[in-house]
Amino acid sequence: MRKLNYSLVIASSVVLSCAAFLYSTPAAAQDSGQAASAQAAPAEAPPGSVPATRPPIPPGERYPEGTSHIGNLTGHTNGQDAGGDLYYRYCWGCHGARGDGNGENAPYVTPTPRNFVAAVFKCRSTPTGYLPTEEDIFDTLKRGIITSNMPSWATLSDQNRADLVAFIKTFSTRWETEKPGTPISIPPEPKVTLESIKHGKVLFTKLECWKCHGPQGRGDGPSASTLTDSNDQPIRPYNFYTGYRFKCGSTNRDLYKIFMTGVDGTPMPSFADVIKPEEAWDLVHYLRTLQIWHKSPELALWESTPEGKAYVQSEKVMNVETGSGIHP
Repeated sequence: MRKLNYSLVIASSVVLSCAAFLYSTPAAAQDSGQAASAQAAPAEAPPGSVPATRPPIPPGERYPEGTSHIGNLTGHTNGQDAGGDLYYRYCWGCHGARGDGNGENAPYVTPTPRNFVAAVFKCRSTPTGYLPTEEDIFDTLKRGIITSNMPSWATLSDQNRADLVAFIKTFSTRWETEKPGTPISIPPEPKVTLESIKHGKVLFTKLECWKCHGPQGRGDGPSASTLTDSNDQPIRPYNFYTGYRFKCGSTNRDLYKIFMTGVDGTPMPSFADVIKPEEAWDLVHYLRTLQIWHKSPELALWESTPEGKAYVQSEKVMNVETGSGIHP
């Protein structure tokens, strides 16, 4: 009999519990939270001596004050179903009662949950080393982060997410002493050409992207097994072969942004001082051709050449019985 992988079982339970929260209404989640608090004491007290699984704030107790400004929305930390309530309803189990990434689910989550006290964020429109904009965090909450246990919180309202952004900022003094960086300028994407794709391939080798991402972009380069994040935890490079969404988005603009801002807290650096904007677009176009299971204008153009067609056919694993493609 095959032995169970208990780490996988525990991790699956964490994901299922997150999904249950995700598809519950705020009112229903509050009711379930009150029921749970009657059975078990919280693992840790959050800032302001407010129990993590508590019912609405008792008279005289408030969360740290904070606001966010996203478009026409103003987020708040205090108030019924505002940022504090939402955080201790949906987020603290992974990110911790004090926002330090040490929630009760954290030992079973890979990569580890974001540490809001350190305020180092992967997905940003700002240069490397700078705080993200409030819109960057807002977008991450809505989009989620693929290949991680961070789900999309699209079921929350825009106001809910703005309130959460306001509360997340209260965990770190960086927001008091620093300002978010200025978002990078993204020039219009040039037309996709074979010359652009081929130059991107040259850059992929020249910049040694293959050492982490592998020659075919499968995340299996010679350095891949040695990589760690800012928490000294193992981290895998992105696998272009199996994916189409990136950690910080899914569009060509998102991929360009990753090149130029880097992914802070990971070994993925910013190339803003290394390559020109037009070269970054060439890289974008080439990397799209490595995503052979995702239809794109870049892949279609590449497959129209004998070289590209031969490459894609050689990389696609076929079922020997039926002849149909097998998506990894």
